[in-house]
Amino acid sequence: MPPLDHGQHNLVWSQALIDGLFESGIRKFIISPGSRSTPLVLACTQHRDIHTWVLQDERSAAFFALGISKISPKPAALISTSGSAPANWFPAVIEASQDQQALILISADRPAELQDCGANQTIDQNRLFGRHTRAYYALPEVDMTAEKLHFIRIVATKAVERSLWPSPGPVHINVPFDEPLMPVDTPSPRALKQQSSTQIHFPHLALAEENITHLAEILTGRKGLIVCGRGNYTPDFPTTLCTLANKLACPVLADPLSGLRFGPHDHSTVIAHYDAFLRNKAFRSKYRPEWLLRFGAIPTSKVLLQYLRRVERNATVLVTPYGSWPDPTYTTGHTVRAAPESLCQQLSHATLKPMDDEWLPAFQRQDQHAANILYSMEQPPIESKILNVLCQLCPQGSLWFCGNSMVIRDVDSFTGKGKKRITFVGNRGASGIDGNISTSLGMAAVTKKPVVGLFGDLALYHDMNGLIAAQGVNTTLIVFNNGGGAVFGYLPQAELVDFERFWLAPTGLDLSKVADLYGITHRRVDTPLGFKNALAEAFASTDTFFIEVMIDRIESLCRHRAYWETVIKEQSLGARD
Repeated sequence: MPPLDHGQHNLVWSQALIDGLFESGIRKFIISPGSRSTPLVLACTQHRDIHTWVLQDERSAAFFALGISKISPKPAALISTSGSAPANWFPAVIEASQDQQALILISADRPAELQDCGANQTIDQNRLFGRHTRAYYALPEVDMTAEKLHFIRIVATKAVERSLWPSPGPVHINVPFDEPLMPVDTPSPRALKQQSSTQIHFPHLALAEENITHLAEILTGRKGLIVCGRGNYTPDFPTTLCTLANKLACPVLADPLSGLRFGPHDHSTVIAHYDAFLRNKAFRSKYRPEWLLRFGAIPTSKVLLQYLRRVERNATVLVTPYGSWPDPTYTTGHTVRAAPESLCQQLSHATLKPMDDEWLPAFQRQDQHAANILYSMEQPPIESKILNVLCQLCPQGSLWFCGNSMVIRDVDSFTGKGKKRITFVGNRGASGIDGNISTSLGMAAVTKKPVVGLFGDLALYHDMNGLIAAQGVNTTLIVFNNGGGAVFGYLPQAELVDFERFWLAPTGLDLSKVADLYGITHRRVDTPLGFKNALAEAFASTDTFFIEVMIDRIESLCRHRAYWETVIKEQSLGARD
């Protein structure tokens, strides 16, 4: 048998890496076209059981992969050519790292002799993403010995393991290839040759009984709060947490990304309108918690975060199974490295006394009071009406991707709670508006559940390239077009002379033409009734549907403030409260 040509060596080397990833559970690969990555692409296309997507823009591809990873048990993998191409992944890598979301990054590279000599499309890719990856693997150049091929498969297994534990996040594999990149004979599809692979077994973190007893002593019989932000929770977490809250008679201030606001579990202790009623200074002064039990990331609401700063130092119990420290208030006295649902179960079985009889009812009354005002106002914020219609009409089991800036804040303020199964997802790790479209389309590409994407007009502009992935995907994209960075209107910068130029920065784009460019059905509405009709049309469609909601920025700002002022003005702080 004649010796293998170098292009075939590159392919076999790539097959070892791709096979190792496959054996570790990686099935979804997002590829951006390029020459140097050819051996990796061939290894993927040969594999009968691998699902691939091709996205030309690496930045959009990375966020698309992030969307897939958010709702899949194992991360998606990215493949790019050498040079500046993988650098375009950086925003998504930062988001994945901050949000503790697993992601596999595979960059092709030039061989050592082409480094640092002015060779075309060659940069220093060594540790390109710095501290934003959980691990970095610089593969050696191709070596066809059995030992080295086995080593490559083990590297793949290690990469997947490091992406998932102990702190989920992106992992980078850099693969140099020398030319020729292609084998002499075109490879044909193949079935994976099963080899013995390393099995990874992850621990389930739980506390010792003496630790549970100590925590129970902190919580029992005293006025406190449970605050829950986004996190990688199990499906059982809402039920276990609300069971604990009922035993303590404790309010649960639930961020929409926590998964606690909607679903069949008991919502009696869940508080959803805190962003409105916590603006009342008298209430904040009277209802100051003696302890705080926090799960997951910091909440979206700045008002809530400011309220939490009133908790005495060292009175916060922060539950996070990872090595992160999400506490910008610096009030944490106890950091608990345990699985959230396990901790709730353990505490629920401990000896606990409910707190003061009037503590939970006071929060429940204020929550209902704020909701009643919102639904009875003659002119509430139009965003609240739109979100109310969306909650009513969206199918059971819907996934909502909530864009950053004003959108996630409006979702936090106006969606309330309910028994319908709705899951809210967002890119709140770094809270950027880049890549929001691509992330939502990545989610829609791999789930049978209805997916709704909610964005502002600037978020759409930032990720217009991502719309190319909408072809053949069934999802509804809803854009709140308020003419630029409307969130800055709520900040002191709004008083500056050059506010519109430097902060609001409206694009002036006709978004219907953007939809036409990508072959997406577009509807423009400016009333809740118009939105309701367009939404019914969108949910009846089997393709991507784009609804543009026109919002007067100044009117919206005034209505938001009027709502908050009404809640504060009519808030009762009588003897019972």
